[in-house]
Amino acid sequence: MDKFAAFSGRRLFVAMCCLTLALSACKSNEGKPQDGKASADTKKEFTSRIGFACCNLHYSGDWISDSNLGQLPFIPAGTPIVVRKIDGYRAYVEVDGKPMRLGHDYGRAQETTEQWVSKLVVLEDPKPKIARFSPAVRKAIARGQLMKGMTREQVIIAVGYPQTDENPRLDGPHWRYWWSSFGPYYVYWAKGAVSKIEGHSETVGHMTYKGK
Repeated sequence: MDKFAAFSGRRLFVAMCCLTLALSACKSNEGKPQDGKASADTKKEFTSRIGFACCNLHYSGDWISDSNLGQLPFIPAGTPIVVRKIDGYRAYVEVDGKPMRLGHDYGRAQETTEQWVSKLVVLEDPKPKIARFSPAVRKAIARGQLMKGMTREQVIIAVGYPQTDENPRLDGPHWRYWWSSFGPYYVYWAKGAVSKIEGHSETVGHMTYKGK
């Protein structure tokens, strides 16, 4: 009887240990995604964004890069854009119904692709705001050019955002843009308005609005 009791006691002890280990394993796995799968808390699905071009967006073929080369043609500010998918550093969009791609090529260390796309595709149409600008500023924006006296907002609408890797802060004394891959130009600020545009004379000539 004593041997049977001892044996039963050992079996009960082993069973309790196994139960404790099982419960511990269950607790340690709470909220942990299965191999190769993300939990609802760790994986955020991108939902399509319907909006408008924040500014004149320069493109080559179906490609819109954050290099934003001034010599390229541009999609006018206010053009309807639907963001269908973001995959890594690329976003697949429809620009006024035409399939195109946004390429986050240079500012990856400063902002996420989602942040960059949200800057380019705004929820509010900028055209009513543009309509309130002076005639000269409106004409400059329509040509994708700059002029002295423009505000930072007006410059962005006219020529887009400068590369974030070269201009991490938009409150700096100047912004660096690119006319071509080898042709930078600089927009200088004084009291919140464009004070001068510097660069190669030909580049500055292309980017400066000379009308009234």
